[in-house]
Amino acid sequence: MRVTKALTIAGSDSGGGAGIQADLKTFQELGVYGMSALTAVTAQNTRGVQGVFPMTAEAVVAQIRSIGEDLRPEAIKTGMLFSAEIIERVSREIIRYDWENVVIDPVMIAKGGASLLQKEAIDAMKEFLIPLSMVITPNIPEAEVLTGLTIKSDSDKKEAARKLHRMGAKNVIIKGGHDEAEDIAADLLFDGDSFIELKSERIQTANTHGTGCTFSAAITAGLADGLDVPEAVKRAKKFIQAAIKDDLQIGSGHGPTNHWAYNRQQKENFAHGSKF
Repeated sequence: MRVTKALTIAGSDSGGGAGIQADLKTFQELGVYGMSALTAVTAQNTRGVQGVFPMTAEAVVAQIRSIGEDLRPEAIKTGMLFSAEIIERVSREIIRYDWENVVIDPVMIAKGGASLLQKEAIDAMKEFLIPLSMVITPNIPEAEVLTGLTIKSDSDKKEAARKLHRMGAKNVIIKGGHDEAEDIAADLLFDGDSFIELKSERIQTANTHGTGCTFSAAITAGLADGLDVPEAVKRAKKFIQAAIKDDLQIGSGHGPTNHWAYNRQQKENFAHGSKF
């Protein structure tokens, strides 16, 4: 049996909805063996972030090297990297091990509004990490911070995608969750030549904690399994759409998505003779 492996380099969410926990759940649901390198511990629940406790850069590097020397991943993703030093050191390790399927989720702000990335880390991300990425998956506020643009329209999205591509990202996905459209959530994928728009029903719910982590982890799992970028993104879109639609309704704030919803929906559709 061929076992594909994926590594997430990110922070821990004690509430289980985002970060390392969401990534590993997603990898598992999509049949990929998940590994992790922890960058920070957060005290966090559906109401917000109560504390952030970063790892040292040396501790992050040691975890990555333990994986790199024994359990080479087919794809990796980065989430909350916290500091400029950690970003630079992680980038060096990606180069050291010649990892190519790198998915960057540029986590900056938690759902409750807490900052999860130091300001000087943004420049480090642009200088060191983005040029190594196969895919980068910012939402609109993150894309605005990274590009310095104000995004209000489809043409603004396209210009932001072009600018991120010029920074070195091979593929750019501008997520549409923060769009003002009431009925449709449209993600925009740009590969340097052409744009693909991926539309889905906008689900009215407060339970969207961890959607960015889960979406990027699903893309990472697809790349690890050998899917090309458009197919990995399309499957990830279905995965997160199911996770949001069939939410868990736990906690009293921004609740988590349902990581097992996609596979349950597939089984139900298979039982009824339809294809999901």
